[in-house]
Amino acid sequence: MEFKQSLAQRIIIAFALMSALVAGAFAMGIVATVHLVEEKLISAGLGGDLQRLLLMDSVEDWRHRPEPDQLFYFSGGPGDFELPKDLRHLEPGFHEVFRESLSYHAMVEVVDGRRYVLLQDQSDFEERERVLFAVVLVGFVLSLALAVFLGWVLARKVMAPVVRLARQVRHRDQLLGLAPPLAPDYAADEVGELAVAFDATLGRLRQALSREQLFTSDVSHELRTPLMVLASSCELLLENPAIDQRGRNQVQRIARACEEMRELVQTFLMLARAEHSEETMSPQVTLPQVAEDLLGIWREPIERKGLELIYHSGSPLDTRYNTTFLHAVMGNLLRNALHYTEHGFIRLTLEPSGFVVEDSGVGIPEEKREAMFEPFVRGTGSEKRGEGLGLGLSLVQRICENQGWSVSLSTMEPSGCCFRVELNPPKP
Repeated sequence: MEFKQSLAQRIIIAFALMSALVAGAFAMGIVATVHLVEEKLISAGLGGDLQRLLLMDSVEDWRHRPEPDQLFYFSGGPGDFELPKDLRHLEPGFHEVFRESLSYHAMVEVVDGRRYVLLQDQSDFEERERVLFAVVLVGFVLSLALAVFLGWVLARKVMAPVVRLARQVRHRDQLLGLAPPLAPDYAADEVGELAVAFDATLGRLRQALSREQLFTSDVSHELRTPLMVLASSCELLLENPAIDQRGRNQVQRIARACEEMRELVQTFLMLARAEHSEETMSPQVTLPQVAEDLLGIWREPIERKGLELIYHSGSPLDTRYNTTFLHAVMGNLLRNALHYTEHGFIRLTLEPSGFVVEDSGVGIPEEKREAMFEPFVRGTGSEKRGEGLGLGLSLVQRICENQGWSVSLSTMEPSGCCFRVELNPPKP
């Protein structure tokens, strides 16, 4: 069974249930005990009164009379003393008798074959029972309220170190290398053990993040040199008049691939560093400038595939963004559209605070839509194409999170995808 309440609420509920159980058991015990004792006392008193009535010398000569709230009957008695039919079946001993709206305690005794019955009105007894029930009920409710209050106070006391630990762990500064450990602030109890576990986990997380940043930064930095060699070699080959047109086309493809790789390396390098000073030192560019630059790169492969490239310049704001990141986001979305579109169009639309990339490709099933921005997740039919590793959209999502942008995916009718990117103002 899965509980939806918080731990503090569970403590309060446990206190309330325990109090209800204990107080309820005591209340029932008190009521049952008082009822039993009172019945024993009444039975004993009523039996004594009946014995005194049996000491009379004759029916006419009364030296012992019933009390005002008592009725006395016996079999064969004259007039008002005649035993009524509703009492003739009673066995000797103590009974409760109900007559219309009234109730009586009855004591029955048989002497020499004659049956004697003494009735006593139990209205006072019932009134005392009602008062007792009311007192017990009020005590039960008060004990339950007190238990809830004590549970709330105890929950605050018990949960205070846990809440403080949760706030400290949630704080982003805990991921910094200079953040102090949590364990020294807590006693050597269960919460202290939890703090020690958090310290160990955060330490391993810091090391993993540091290794990842160093690896990405080093690899990105080292890839620059071979990429520069490839780019320079392509330029030299294009200057050679002995290369025919087919060879030039192949060299130009290599040059474009080198340029894309260089931009990708630069993007990974900036994400790995993630330092405010370096972000602000990156070149800034407007949205139309990036769109026109990428259209110049992608128009030829898109049209060569037989697709229609549609561009709506719109009316974007004159806001400048990080060139590397914006270029990577828009370029990856255009590449993704080209990869999954066999017929129809690819449309790029600029908006005041962002842009939209649409295509008439195979689309993405609804069950895979949320996972498309995860690493190594590929779209429908990508296995047949044999291209890509499923990292493009993951990189787009990571850049958008880094810059405070947002990217969303929706479907096109009858088929295709629509990626909308909202560009918030750049970080100050």
